[in-house]
Amino acid sequence: MAKFSLKAKFSLTGDQPQAVRQLTDWIVGANKYQVLLGVTGSGKTFSAANIIQRLNMPALVISHNKTLAAQLYQEFRDFFPANAVSFFVSYYDYYQPEAYIPSTDTYIEKDSAVNELIDKLRLQATTNILSRKDTIVVASVSCIYNIGSPVEYGKFTLATNVGKKITRSEIIDRLVELQYIRNDFGFHRGTFRVFGDAIDIYPAYQDTGLRIELDGDQVIKMATFDPVSGRTISSLDSFVLYPGKHFMADMFAKQNIFEEIQNDLTTRVKELTYQGKDFEARRLKQKVTYDLEMIREVGYVKGIENYSRYFDGRAAGDTPHSLLDYFNKAYGDRWLVIVDESHITFPQIRGMYAGDLSRKKVLVDYGFRLPAAFDNRPLTFDEFMRGIPRFLATSATPSDWELSLAGEYVAQQLVRPTGITDPEIVVRPAQTQVQDVLSEVKKLSRKGQRALITTLTKRTAEDLTDYLKKEGLKANYLHSDIKTLERSDILDELRQGKYDCLVGINLLREGLDLPEVTLVAILDADKEGFLRSEVSLIQTMGRAARHPEGKVILYAQNLTKSIKNATNEVNRRRKYQLMWNKKYNIIPKAISKPIRQRVVKEAVGEFGELFDSKKSPVVKVLDNLDTKSLTPMDAKKIVSKLKKEMTIAASTLDFELAAEIRDKIREIVVE
Repeated sequence: MAKFSLKAKFSLTGDQPQAVRQLTDWIVGANKYQVLLGVTGSGKTFSAANIIQRLNMPALVISHNKTLAAQLYQEFRDFFPANAVSFFVSYYDYYQPEAYIPSTDTYIEKDSAVNELIDKLRLQATTNILSRKDTIVVASVSCIYNIGSPVEYGKFTLATNVGKKITRSEIIDRLVELQYIRNDFGFHRGTFRVFGDAIDIYPAYQDTGLRIELDGDQVIKMATFDPVSGRTISSLDSFVLYPGKHFMADMFAKQNIFEEIQNDLTTRVKELTYQGKDFEARRLKQKVTYDLEMIREVGYVKGIENYSRYFDGRAAGDTPHSLLDYFNKAYGDRWLVIVDESHITFPQIRGMYAGDLSRKKVLVDYGFRLPAAFDNRPLTFDEFMRGIPRFLATSATPSDWELSLAGEYVAQQLVRPTGITDPEIVVRPAQTQVQDVLSEVKKLSRKGQRALITTLTKRTAEDLTDYLKKEGLKANYLHSDIKTLERSDILDELRQGKYDCLVGINLLREGLDLPEVTLVAILDADKEGFLRSEVSLIQTMGRAARHPEGKVILYAQNLTKSIKNATNEVNRRRKYQLMWNKKYNIIPKAISKPIRQRVVKEAVGEFGELFDSKKSPVVKVLDNLDTKSLTPMDAKKIVSKLKKEMTIAASTLDFELAAEIRDKIREIVVE
């Protein structure tokens, strides 16, 4: 069996060895659910990697956020360079899903214009699962969406080896069945081309091509090659090619599915007509008839996943096939689910089914889809729990649900290798909070340190920022109205010293790593609610745990239950680290983290100055583009360029930038 080989420049330290040993023993002992309660900066990802290595067990790592998932993917890829580390992002995680807005009679088609790289990553993940035993897949929560049967997917392969008896036409026919497209002029992923007795194939899930050379009806040579230069990379004795799409169906073995779809169409058209929806009935009949003709002719149609239950042999309401089924098919119950930031990820998994159902209901009611589209859906939470053999939940603030499920199997990782403690907590009166926080930030400014200030509303954040500026401080606000790309730049500018402080709401919680911040000030801390719950307070306080001088000031009139519990927990963790530092003579060291190259936003003149290919392939300006002034020809040109830039951003896993560009494309198209 393939082994997981962990590579790192450092080893387990602090209380990491104890946590890893406990969790490994619990999993080996057949315990299904366990929790790793690890403070920010304690190295939870490294501990998880060590657990995978010790168990030698394939793993699915789930994150609530696709950007954080990309960061985890890069970390695990660095830890396991010789193993199959894959990244899985569903269409619904990045691309616009099909939707209809009745109020404006707007139909939004599923956006798959730039799906090649996403498809490659997804197909690479499922191929690795079915073909290797040393697989780690880092995924967003959208991995619980329907992606088709792994049984059908596994049936559709082309296994070849040198010396095999097979004709050129047989290979070509099989490639078409595997959803590969013949293109002798444009060679890209998911296509093949033919040169005499040689066939070049570009697997949809790889970056290298495959060349099969024949002599009559026998394979005489196989090799991988660089698709651009054509240079041979390595010779092969055998190769198994997997499909170019996830949704596969053996049309010849399942001809009755067309009759079933046709019968359901007839029934649904009658229902719509009876309801007085003649237009919707005609629209549905036209759409489904076209889809069936395309499936018969080429074996695929855009939106084929909405017919997946017919091809899978599922009845209405049956559990759809997701990435979990691929793991179960390949590994049985010998695989591990690691849930990152579990206090957020589990609630997201719980809520996805209802959101998808609401969107699909509109499509079905208005004649865009058959009711079978309801079965192309994410898993319910109960289905998710039944589909996994075990989980390891990791979080600095695990929820009561996770803790109750784990029971006594909760490992704590409270020591930071840097020796930095959790911040000191001070509670001060709310009446003078503005003047007090002004004084505190001024002190920090003179020392070259930074602060984060959290408020309850956007208006308060903006007003407080204006006030701090008038008092001579360099301040900015950060909330959901600030575009994604600009948020990242503002955070970088805080680290660089352009700002003394940032004022925000809940955006200053998970996912921020700001070593320069020494103060977190929480205004109106006693206003109970989501933003001032125990979990939110602990997460917000954690933003000050990246610097040895970290401090938190809570401004409150009353000590709420959330304040008491959060304060007690942070103080407990602080005392533990102080005891550890004293015992092992550890001197806390500030974290040194490089600042990424920011995306420059600058004013431009002519249309052509929007892009600067000499400096960077990334779009320089989005906000300063006046979409209303574009001519139809200019709009077409700029959309074409933006799509290329979006593809580049997605290929480098910069999904925030890709989403920003995507939104600009939509704005231009709407205009």
